[in-house]
Amino acid sequence: MTKADLVLNISEKLGLEKNDVQATLEHFMEEVKGSLEKGNNVYLRGFGSFIVKTRAAKTGRNISKNTTIKIPAHNIPAFKPAKVFLEGVKSNVEVK
Repeated sequence: MTKADLVLNISEKLGLEKNDVQATLEHFMEEVKGSLEKGNNVYLRGFGSFIVKTRAAKTGRNISKNTTIKIPAHNIPAFKPAKVFLEGVKSNVEVK
């Protein structure tokens, strides 16, 4: 599902204009992104949490030059689904 599909589905279900739904969705994503960039997590009860994870420093390899490189510690955004959400996906989606 793409963002356009999401906007269309919400627009049809709620009877709202597509432009209003798209603007709302864009602002939601901007708020989540801005919060994570500030180091704050976003918790959505019953859905999940957008969190900032810290990756430890490690040593990697550049295969083409056959050299080792140091990868510094860094933060990455992550999503952790709520238990209700996780159980719904487990019970409704067939394993391929």
